[in-house]
Amino acid sequence: MLNRPRAPKGFTLVEAMVVLAILGLMLAYAVPAFTTWLQNARIRATAESIQQGLMLARSEATSRNAQVRFQLTSDLTSACVRSTTASNWIVDLVDLGAGPDAVVGACDAPVTDTPTAPPNILHKRSATEGSAGIVVDVNPEEVVVNGMGRVVPLPADAITYDVFAGTVDQCRQVAGGTLTCLRVLVSPAGQVRMCNPAFPTGDPQAC
Repeated sequence: MLNRPRAPKGFTLVEAMVVLAILGLMLAYAVPAFTTWLQNARIRATAESIQQGLMLARSEATSRNAQVRFQLTSDLTSACVRSTTASNWIVDLVDLGAGPDAVVGACDAPVTDTPTAPPNILHKRSATEGSAGIVVDVNPEEVVVNGMGRVVPLPADAITYDVFAGTVDQCRQVAGGTLTCLRVLVSPAGQVRMCNPAFPTGDPQAC
């Protein structure tokens, strides 16, 4: 019986180099796409979080028939200050006798459902919960809702929270932008909705 030559096992150097080159090309295209996807996911998570916080503030205000405040803070420590760009937020019961804002410098206070000595923090969320690297742009720093669910003092127009990563120039609504930046609007009547500035007027998702 004739012995047939055995087929060589494994890959040749040329084959291995071709495979590595293909993998390199795939990674070169996949990494930027994954980075954009991750940033878009964080933008949406932050916008949804802000929307939820604002809706919680309105719900607490109407159920308690009291003024409740939603505000952004630099962090959730005892050194916190108000912020117009951070994505940490606190919902607290407004105590008209406790000064302009009892939460500043006391963001580490525990969440409580029973009014005690200020600050009476009802809900809070840290930017580390899926919002790292995301920028929020809003003015004023707080939204106060009364027992009727309306914003006080009554603003002339809707309060706007712009949510994006990096700079606003990276948003799709700006020429050359790649990210889907979002916006949360609070109407004077206290209604809260999330929208996409890139959509044209008339689209249900437009701002």
